[in-house]
Amino acid sequence: MKITFSDLWRTSGTVDRGTYALVGLVGFAIKHNLDRLLATYGFHRPWGIFNYWIAPGDIVRVTQLGGSDARFLATLVALALPFIWVGLALTVKRLRSVAWPTALVILFFVPFLNLLFFLLLCLVPGRTPEQRQDSPSRNSQLTHFLPESAIGSAALSLLLTVPAGYGMVVFGTLYLANYGWGLFVAVPFTMGFVAAWVYELRRPQTAFGDIVVALFSVSLLGLALFALAAEGGICLLMIMPLALPLAAFGGAFAHSLRKGWRKEAPAMMGALILLAPGVQWIEHAIAARPPLYEVRTAIDVQAPPEVVWQQVVAFTEIPPPTELIFRAGIAYPIRAEMLGNGPGAERHCVFSTGSFVEPIQVWNPPRQLKFSVSSNPPPLEEWSPYSHIEPPHLHGYLLSEGGQFLLTPLAGGGTRLEGTTWYHHGLWPAAYWRLWSDAVIHRIHLRVLRHIQEEAEKESAQ
Repeated sequence: MKITFSDLWRTSGTVDRGTYALVGLVGFAIKHNLDRLLATYGFHRPWGIFNYWIAPGDIVRVTQLGGSDARFLATLVALALPFIWVGLALTVKRLRSVAWPTALVILFFVPFLNLLFFLLLCLVPGRTPEQRQDSPSRNSQLTHFLPESAIGSAALSLLLTVPAGYGMVVFGTLYLANYGWGLFVAVPFTMGFVAAWVYELRRPQTAFGDIVVALFSVSLLGLALFALAAEGGICLLMIMPLALPLAAFGGAFAHSLRKGWRKEAPAMMGALILLAPGVQWIEHAIAARPPLYEVRTAIDVQAPPEVVWQQVVAFTEIPPPTELIFRAGIAYPIRAEMLGNGPGAERHCVFSTGSFVEPIQVWNPPRQLKFSVSSNPPPLEEWSPYSHIEPPHLHGYLLSEGGQFLLTPLAGGGTRLEGTTWYHHGLWPAAYWRLWSDAVIHRIHLRVLRHIQEEAEKESAQ
């Protein structure tokens, strides 16, 4: 279909999916480069593709803009107006082409959801004038609305399930303050089920196709959480081994319902849609106290306990980490400082994200140093394309309750040095998250113990 420059500005008529996709991509490329040049050379600011979802930190509060910030934002808006008009005009044409309500053009302004909306309009084939005029007498209004192709059905499935999943995550984490079964189990399973169900509405699909759509649904939710600065990359990578199999299971379960129990399936889907928020609400009401866990790590040091003890009480600064887990953002120990001596003294273990404040409970040189923890820093700094994000789970969900160093003399003048941490976390399923937390704490222990070993053995050899 040929399109003239004047057609870009008119809302009358229709446009095919190829032209819609081409004009959209070219328009976005032009717009992005103009914004980048304006920001870089006109206002000396960085500008990247993520700024279309999250505004630069210094212009987030519109009511508090200064002169330069106001001019920058006003210029961006003025530059965007012609592109917005063209986008709206073409979207109205495209909606008319596929015989969808033109009121759906409002989705043009919904962040992230509009991307899935555009994708759907690029994939769904248009209808002939005769098809657009025909009354859907043989099909229900819902079936008539749905795309005919498998790709269009998959796109519609993602368009519906990803925003719904995002809403459930926000509801659970920000409003109910839950990181539990509802979030990590019910949400991915429900999204996988509903994604496959919507994918099958127009015509039966294969089990493989249902599972793929279910996996895409949860994966795109992860990308949305990452792109909208709701979550960082580290925690998303941690949850994927649990979320993806659950989503696949949900998709397979929906496929089995569609094949065998069609009469009961709609009621089952309705119940499952309420599953995730229901479980989240129950968890919030119960507010179960997480169990206390223990992690022990031991190492042999070729130095007497008296020498090792001096390093245990207050070890010197540890060189920067080389381990990938710490370089990716997990908090790591740097040094320890002791304020006072004996029970009641205070030890500060300085980490990359802050300091653990550790009141001494047992002071038994050179055998045992035991302490509680009165203040915990964040357990990690989330990896994100934004300068800094603060998901709720960084505060109050993974907490150390206390620790201990135990020194045992060995034959030949050496020392068995054992470090112990008692902690709890408010993440469920607890057994799954304990695999991660135990592994991280064990690596923290080793970083400290090996540094103490190196310094004590060096001092003992002098």
